[in-house]
Amino acid sequence: MNSNTERATGLAFLPIVTTFGFYVLPLNWQSNVLIQFIPQLCAYLALGLWAFHNKNRIAKLGLDTRKILLGLKWGTVTGIILGGVNSIVILSLIPSFGGSIEFLRDTPHAQIPVWVMVPWFILCIACAVELNFRGFVLGRLLAFCSTLVNRHHLSTPTLLRLGVILSWVLSAFTFSFDPFMVATFGYLHWIAAWDGLIWGWIWIRMTNLYAVIIAHAVEVLIVYLAVRAALI
Repeated sequence: MNSNTERATGLAFLPIVTTFGFYVLPLNWQSNVLIQFIPQLCAYLALGLWAFHNKNRIAKLGLDTRKILLGLKWGTVTGIILGGVNSIVILSLIPSFGGSIEFLRDTPHAQIPVWVMVPWFILCIACAVELNFRGFVLGRLLAFCSTLVNRHHLSTPTLLRLGVILSWVLSAFTFSFDPFMVATFGYLHWIAAWDGLIWGWIWIRMTNLYAVIIAHAVEVLIVYLAVRAALI
């Protein structure tokens, strides 16, 4: 098999289907933490199956080591900007409209000691989440769309652009509507949709997973410390 040819790209739809399928379950099922994690488990299972069927996996996921320095640069800048903006939204804008953020005191993240969260747990979460939602789901959706239009000789700029946009939006909203995300952060999960679109755009432009991992980690670090300081 040619190392540039991808197989099993349709596996990217497994976490998407299980994520949105979760919301048709009875409400008492949706409150079960184990069930909330099923979409994520399906995502990593799909990633493993995809990796088994493909070569040149590191490059396809955007993990070419030659991109590390560029990823650190753009990821840090993006993370600082997003961290600042989202901190303002959570701490100033939402309360000004009558929204409460007191529930953040009771999230699992708030119960973990600071020395564990910063930076180790935050970095581990960023690596796992971005490998899943950007490296695998978004990357494989793009490959699926490209293969589909080329196979049917429909490779026009308009169709390819439409495939990119649909993949970009679908991966971001799959991330934002992850059941555990929604159960933990409530209405704040909509911020993840905005984040997912930004991180997805970076991945599309650069195919650099290091950039989105660093952007994710830096942003969460800033927001976590800002919210923690405000709630103490």
